[in-house]
Amino acid sequence: FFDPNGGGNVILWQNVSQFYSHPAVYIAILPGMGIVSEVLPVFSRKPLFGYKAVVFATVGIGGLGFAVWAHQVFTHGAVLKPYIGLMTAMIGVPTGVMIFNWLGTMWRGSLEFTTPMLFAIGFISMFLIGAIDGSYSAATPVDFAIHDTYFEVSQLHYVLFGGGVFAVFGGMYYWFPKIWGRKLNETLGKIHFTLMIIGLNFTFFPMHFLGLNGMPRGIVT
Repeated sequence: FFDPNGGGNVILWQNVSQFYSHPAVYIAILPGMGIVSEVLPVFSRKPLFGYKAVVFATVGIGGLGFAVWAHQVFTHGAVLKPYIGLMTAMIGVPTGVMIFNWLGTMWRGSLEFTTPMLFAIGFISMFLIGAIDGSYSAATPVDFAIHDTYFEVSQLHYVLFGGGVFAVFGGMYYWFPKIWGRKLNETLGKIHFTLMIIGLNFTFFPMHFLGLNGMPRGIVT
């Protein structure tokens, strides 16, 4: 199917690969969004702001995730760029709703900066950077400039590490007492959070500049 030497089309492989891989990123981040939606109200001492909007936004992200894969393959010219650009921009809408509602939950709340809360706030701030990075792909000329560069490596890690991993650690600190009947050490937890958020930004933020300077991803050195 994919080997040109056998009459196949390598472009088909790129599309099939990305049709799986791109929704997989959104599916991987959705549990993290659920964890944060659980943690924030508890340590803000308020109900989740706009609960129904959060539910519909979650469904929207899951659905639109299957309509944006081709911005990863803009550069080979075999996709309908206006449609994929529109869909890539559209997925920013439910994402923005989620972030707005999380901030609305914290607004005028009685905030308690426990370790789970810090990881939840870290999730929101780091995921926001990744989401803004991803929105650039909706503009075809910009996507041509950053495609297959370290800019995309940076964006992916802000979403999946700054997002997913931070949320999972927040969930672990939050649910551990409920499972085992004892709390984890708050001081060590806050040190853990501080080292992770500093390390994340020192590791991945410079990759934006590497990508804009043309460093390709997928190299061996």
